[in-house]
Amino acid sequence: MTATEPAGTVAPAETVIAADAPQPAPGAAPPRTPLIARAAAEAVGTAALVAIVVGSGIQATKLTDDMALQLLANSTATVFGLGVLIVLLGPVSGAHFNPAVTLAEWWTARRGGAGVTARELAVYAPSQIIGAIAGAVLADAMFGEPLVKWSTHDRSAGNLLLGEVVATAGLILLIFGLAKTDRLRFAPVAVASYIGAAYWFTSSTSFANPAVTIGRAFTDTFAGIAPASVPAFVGMQLVGAVVGLALVAVVFMRGKPAA
Repeated sequence: MTATEPAGTVAPAETVIAADAPQPAPGAAPPRTPLIARAAAEAVGTAALVAIVVGSGIQATKLTDDMALQLLANSTATVFGLGVLIVLLGPVSGAHFNPAVTLAEWWTARRGGAGVTARELAVYAPSQIIGAIAGAVLADAMFGEPLVKWSTHDRSAGNLLLGEVVATAGLILLIFGLAKTDRLRFAPVAVASYIGAAYWFTSSTSFANPAVTIGRAFTDTFAGIAPASVPAFVGMQLVGAVVGLALVAVVFMRGKPAA
C-alpha cells in the first residue's frame, strides 16, 4: 500500500495487454488519454483504496476484538479491492495511486526510459493526495465516525520506519521488475498479493504509499496514523523507493552483447 503500495502502494501497474504489444513502463498510460482523465482516475482510485483500507478497519473493530482477525479482515479487503482498482483504472492512468511509484517512474523517464513527465508528476501526486484524504473522510462518513478527527495512533518507532523502507522497496522492485521482464499483465494479482503479504511480514503493516499515509492521518480509527508520525513515514517510503530502484538496476541488469 500501500499500500500498497501498497506499496503501493502505493498500487500502480498496467492491466492485461495484447501478447504481441510492446510492454510500456510500469503504470504507463495509453497514448492520447487526456491528462484530466488520468488525474481523475488517480484521485478516484486512491480515494477508493483509502476508503477500503479505513472502512474495512472500522468494520473489523466493530465485529471482533481479536487483533489478528482485525488485521486479517483489513488485509483481505485491501487485497481484493486493490486488485479490482488496478484492473479497472490501469488502462486510464496506469493505476499508480502512489506518489512514490509516480516519482520512480518519472526518474526512470529522466534517464531515458518510458514514464511520466514532470508535468504529469505535478498533476498525479496532488490528485493522489487529495483522493486519499477524500477516501478517509468517506469511510468515516459511512460508519458514522467524525468526518475529520486526527489520528492518535503513534507510529514513530524506529522498527516501524524500517518496515516502511522494506515495504516500499519491495513494491518498487516488484512493479519495475515486472516491467523489465514484460510481465505487467500480472500486475493486478502480483501487486495486490504483495501488499496483502506485506501487511503481515512488515512491522508497519506496509503503508508503502505517501498519499495513503497522509490520508490515514485524517481518521482516528484502526487504520489511522498520528500526524506527527507522517513525515518520518513518508521520508522512509521515499528512501524505500530509492532502494527499490537500485535493486531493479542490479537484479535486472542487462548483460553486454557477446563480441
